[in-house]
Amino acid sequence: MGAEREITIIGGGLAGALLAILLARRGWSVDVFERRGDPRVDGYAGGRSINLALAERGLHALRQAGADDAVLQQAVMMRGRYVHPLQGEPGLQRYGRDDSEVIWSINRGELNIVLLTIAESHGARVHFDHALERVDFIDRIATFRHHEQQVKRPFQALVGADGAGSTLRAEMAKVQPLGERTEWLDHGYKELEIPPAADGGFRIEPNALHIWPRGHYMCIALPNDERTFTVTLFMPHAGSYPSFEQVQNGDDAMALFQAQFPDTLPLIPALRHDYDANPVGSLATLYLDHWHMGSHAVLLGDAAHAMVPFHGQGMNCAFEDCVALAEHLERAPALGDAFAAFEAERKPNAEAIQKMALENYIEMRDKVDDAEFLLQRQLELALQERHPGRFVPHYAMVTFMRIPYATALHRSEVQRGILVDATRGLVSLDDVDWAAVDAAVVANLEPL
Repeated sequence: MGAEREITIIGGGLAGALLAILLARRGWSVDVFERRGDPRVDGYAGGRSINLALAERGLHALRQAGADDAVLQQAVMMRGRYVHPLQGEPGLQRYGRDDSEVIWSINRGELNIVLLTIAESHGARVHFDHALERVDFIDRIATFRHHEQQVKRPFQALVGADGAGSTLRAEMAKVQPLGERTEWLDHGYKELEIPPAADGGFRIEPNALHIWPRGHYMCIALPNDERTFTVTLFMPHAGSYPSFEQVQNGDDAMALFQAQFPDTLPLIPALRHDYDANPVGSLATLYLDHWHMGSHAVLLGDAAHAMVPFHGQGMNCAFEDCVALAEHLERAPALGDAFAAFEAERKPNAEAIQKMALENYIEMRDKVDDAEFLLQRQLELALQERHPGRFVPHYAMVTFMRIPYATALHRSEVQRGILVDATRGLVSLDDVDWAAVDAAVVANLEPL
């Protein structure tokens, strides 16, 4: 692809910066145009700040970019879900078998700064304060707004890493219908914060993702390396209590938390202020029929397949996109071939994790303190021991392995059927028909 080894990336966020590293390291000429200012100068001005959960798929991509060590220095390990029921004792539900199977909480802004710095060190040119305005795909000219000026830049090919509200996607759709559909979740979120303790340490267990499940709503808290927790309240926009329609201000929030999350009140001293100051965020899933337009442009990450955050895989999936696109660009004879092959590989997998992310919201808010679910989880771990490599828990396939998401979804559905059938009507594993369960596992699941 000799003469074509030039790429223009729209968006200098996480995916754009990582792709810039992967391609610059391979000798590509890379320009990145980012609408915001340089976060190393202006401070991070991102949108959502829900902490990110870095898992094996994302770590693998960071290793390919030589960025894993720098990132993990700023990350906090999370061993599992620390569940806080309204009644009963809180406790840890491990994600994996031991500390080799964990995820990492990372601040979006800190991660972005690390990746941008590495991208520039490999020769990528990052143009800040350049907002894409329109694209002439015939003459291959992109027009940007830089402060008060218009800047026109020729391009060989464009990569849209500019997020769920992608301007490049909108420009592509003017030329070629993309089959875009957005499904809004009827739940939103609001961010709060647990500050450090008086001695400067964490106020609650740091190495866990904390969940306060309450049926149709919940709170979560993720640790930060500065000893704070980012707390996120998820609940419906409207409808049955509580909803954001009914819990409108800090006083309403205090009443809700006193009734439903009483153990958090000493932890969130600025609850009233944070609730009044922070906006309600929206959550949606974006589906496209087409991610690319010939050899002119291709979309990845949230620009192609935004998802709800409940499996912690949005960033990990976007990073997998970057690795896959870089590999296709190296192998394919022409840009258009690379973009088509990338879409064919990644689109079914993106759709699979979008579905699993929606399902995981119900699990987190409604099932993690449910007796039937917990018994099925016990059986899942037992079957993992009895059939290693054949029965692999859903969470492990998605989070600790790099098998295609579509494969993980299919196997998870088969395994869920086995778990439900084997535990129906039981209150403990003592009464499980092990012979029948073992036979079902062998008959329905090939070794991975």
